[in-house]
Amino acid sequence: MVGAQAVSLRDTLCDDRGNRFFKDCHIRGTIDFIFGSVTSLYLNSKIFVEGDPEGGLEMAIIIAQVRESSSEDTSYSFMHDRITRTAKDVFWGRAWKSSPRVVYSYTEMDESVHPGECSSNRQPERAETVYYGDYKCMGKGATPVTREKFVKQLSDAEAEPFLVLDYVEGTKWLLPPPTVPK
Repeated sequence: MVGAQAVSLRDTLCDDRGNRFFKDCHIRGTIDFIFGSVTSLYLNSKIFVEGDPEGGLEMAIIIAQVRESSSEDTSYSFMHDRITRTAKDVFWGRAWKSSPRVVYSYTEMDESVHPGECSSNRQPERAETVYYGDYKCMGKGATPVTREKFVKQLSDAEAEPFLVLDYVEGTKWLLPPPTVPK
């Protein structure tokens, strides 16, 4: 999907089944607004986290990735994106199921991103099975020192598989860029 816009408070984008590629999109929501169990690459997109219009919620959660075990080959990769907000406290994601895998690379995060960045969904045992990775993120919300122990600062080698189109098997189904006739 290129240049799409999705807006809702909860469950904005059901990202489920297969491989997906999102580029230059604008996605808005409050709770679990990107959710599902699929392998997706989000590139150059804007993620805007809304506050609760009635002021009831004091936090917002972007992702609820539904991987149930480490043997499942699903995950989300966010690359060169920008996270902004009106919400007070923003979490990258929560462990809806036991083994979500989400990587943020080169992503700009404003100061509202929660210092822990992720939630184990009030199930401390999930801290051992979730995989949240950070690779060269920037901005006031990108604070590696205060992260939860299950948020990993990735090395170049660990990040590399999440940074290429082959991550979503893109060479099999994405069209190549158009060529200019000579």
